[in-house]
Amino acid sequence: MDRFDAMSVLLAVADAGSLSAGARKLGMPLATVSRKVSELEAHLHTRLLNRGSRRLELTDAGQSYVAACRRILEDVVEAERVASGEYRAPRGDLVMTAPIVFGRLHVLPIVGAFLKAYPDVDVRLTLADSVVNLLEEHVDVALRIGELPDSSLVAMRIGTIRRIVCASPEYLEARGLPLKPSDLATHDCITFVGLTSPSLWSFSGKGAPQDVAIHSRLSVNTAEAALDMAVAGLGVTRVLSYQAARHLADGKLAVVLEPFEPGPIPVSFVYTGHGLLPLKLRAFLDFAAPRLKAVLAESNELAAR
Repeated sequence: MDRFDAMSVLLAVADAGSLSAGARKLGMPLATVSRKVSELEAHLHTRLLNRGSRRLELTDAGQSYVAACRRILEDVVEAERVASGEYRAPRGDLVMTAPIVFGRLHVLPIVGAFLKAYPDVDVRLTLADSVVNLLEEHVDVALRIGELPDSSLVAMRIGTIRRIVCASPEYLEARGLPLKPSDLATHDCITFVGLTSPSLWSFSGKGAPQDVAIHSRLSVNTAEAALDMAVAGLGVTRVLSYQAARHLADGKLAVVLEPFEPGPIPVSFVYTGHGLLPLKLRAFLDFAAPRLKAVLAESNELAAR
């Protein structure tokens, strides 16, 4: 029995919550996963899993052993990184994740420039709006938009983005400029359901926070669609500042109700802070952070004109 392999299988099963889910995660037949766990239990002369309930549960011995396996396998990975020279020069695979639109617009071009500057580093970038568990998915660094919960992860703040309301100059000329949130009652709105409610928009800024009822003339599920329709003069929309930066720069959209915007939304890199930081990750953070800071500052500046 390969004990390291059996430990990895057990961890996958414990993290996934069942033998079948662990098998899917590993891409192994269920029978193989079940056999490896049974062989490990026979080797240890103890039961690690309670298989009777609908969701797999670890025994007391299983909980202790899984925690030990996690430490052992992390130490093995760390030792391999040291042996491969990962801490002497930037090299190896860098695994990243970022939100879809922000990643495509701003992270991907920086990754391309980073790869040209560091030929011994390979990058695997996953664009997804879901929050990825860095430890479970073996991700080196993630870009997160929003307030971060307390965790063991290390966060590097790289800037903020704004939640802006905008419309085309042609629409504003025809329908009038909203000067306060309640003025939206007489306007057509384009709602992006991934960001705001199709019936209420929240504001703050001047005075107490307030919710304003709006008329959603069109509801869409992507920021690009909302912006395209706003540029076409269909109504007022609400998006994030970086999403509208190109249209603001071209003069196709103008920001309204700026004094009533909610507070800025933080943008951060997060990564695990355990052990020595691999040079590939340090190199990327040093390379990407100032460039993204400049991008975010420019987006906010365009939204403030």
